[in-house]
Amino acid sequence: MATKKIKLTKEAVVSMYMDYTLVHNEKPKSVYQFAKLNGFEETEFYSFFGNLESIEKEIYTLFLEKTIELLNKDANYESYDMKSKLLSFYFTFFELLAANRSYVSLSLKEDKNHLKNLLQLSSLRQNFKKFIGDITTDEFRIQQEKVQDFQDKAIQESAWIQFLFTLKFWLEDGSPNFEKTDIFIEKSVKLSFELMNVAPINSLIDFGKFIFKEKMQTN
Repeated sequence: MATKKIKLTKEAVVSMYMDYTLVHNEKPKSVYQFAKLNGFEETEFYSFFGNLESIEKEIYTLFLEKTIELLNKDANYESYDMKSKLLSFYFTFFELLAANRSYVSLSLKEDKNHLKNLLQLSSLRQNFKKFIGDITTDEFRIQQEKVQDFQDKAIQESAWIQFLFTLKFWLEDGSPNFEKTDIFIEKSVKLSFELMNVAPINSLIDFGKFIFKEKMQTN
C-alpha cells in the first residue's frame, strides 16, 4: 500500500531548512538539492519561497511573529506601558532565540562580511519597526504635528539599533541561561527610556559600568 504523501507547508520547509543547515554545518547549495534530499518537488518549493535566501529572512520574521503571538496571550499585556511591553518583547524574543541558538549563531556568523549576514534580518527589521510603532505612546512623541512623523521614524530606528546591539551581546554571551543578556536588556531599555525623559545620567553610568566590566572579562 502506497504511503500517503504529507502536504508540504511553509513551516515544514523552514524546519527542513534549519535542520539541513545544522546537520551539514552549511546552507543548501541549491533549491533542487534541498528539495531532492527532503522528498518533495522543486516546483513545490516555489509555491512558498522564491529562493533559499528568502527562507533565511522568513525564519527571523517567524521568531518575531511567534513572540508577538505569545505576548498577546497574556491577558495583562495590553495594559502594560510602552517600557514594559518592550521588555516583555525582548525577554520573549530572546527566549525563542535561545531555543534555536545553534541555528542563529551559525547563520549570523557564517560570512566574514557582517553586513551580508545582517541581510537575513531585513524583513525582521521592517516588522520590528512596525511593532515599535504600534507600542509607541504619545508621551514619547514630539507634540508638534510637523515633526511627529520624523520623531516616530527616529524612535523606530534607534530601537532597531538597540536591538542589534542586544543581539550581538547575546551571540557572545556565555553565561548560564544567558543571564548577562537579561541584565543587558534591562539596563539598555531603562537607559533608552530615560534618555527620552532627559534624565539619563545614572542609567548611562550604570550601563557603561556593565559594558566595561563585560569587555574586561572577555579580554
